[in-house]
Amino acid sequence: MAQQLGFFLEPQRRIAQTPQGHIVYLPAIFDAAESSSLFETLLKTIEWSSDRMWMYEKIVDVPRLVASYEPGRKLPEALRAIKARAEEAIGERFNGISLNYYRDGADSVAWHSDHSEGLTENPTVALASFGASRSMLFRSKMPPRRQLRCDLEPGSLLAMCGDIQQYWEHHIPKVRQPTDARISVALRTRVPQSN
Repeated sequence: MAQQLGFFLEPQRRIAQTPQGHIVYLPAIFDAAESSSLFETLLKTIEWSSDRMWMYEKIVDVPRLVASYEPGRKLPEALRAIKARAEEAIGERFNGISLNYYRDGADSVAWHSDHSEGLTENPTVALASFGASRSMLFRSKMPPRRQLRCDLEPGSLLAMCGDIQQYWEHHIPKVRQPTDARISVALRTRVPQSN
């Protein structure tokens, strides 16, 4: 059973701690009007695509739409604004952005830790949420096993910092009840590619 955390009693909430990292949730770094406007802008202006991946010994459709902006690629104005606000909120600099568009409750992402390939050492991965609230689950990789749940509300930012990917996995589960669309903007610091 996942433990539900009461996030809105303070401006930010530390969810988990590791030897050299933590997960922290910051509600409402964008107000309701900004969040709604950014959702509509991203929905209409991002070039969304569908991906396929190897899973369960076969090729399957990724259950969400995706987009990405690698270092050096010009960012649309909305993504520049999201990046600047996230950098100000958590004191990090990002040069890579990927987006996930969860169209309804059937869209999801499986349990995973973010891959370290191409990222700086002990990276910060920040997730800005727009649209409908969705739950993100976390589970520890080592005993004693723990599972936590965080409701990612529109305009919020969740940051996974330091060595957190070594100790925790996360996922967005499918939900049965009718659910509106959500867009997640993931910001990372990538190692610049040498030419």
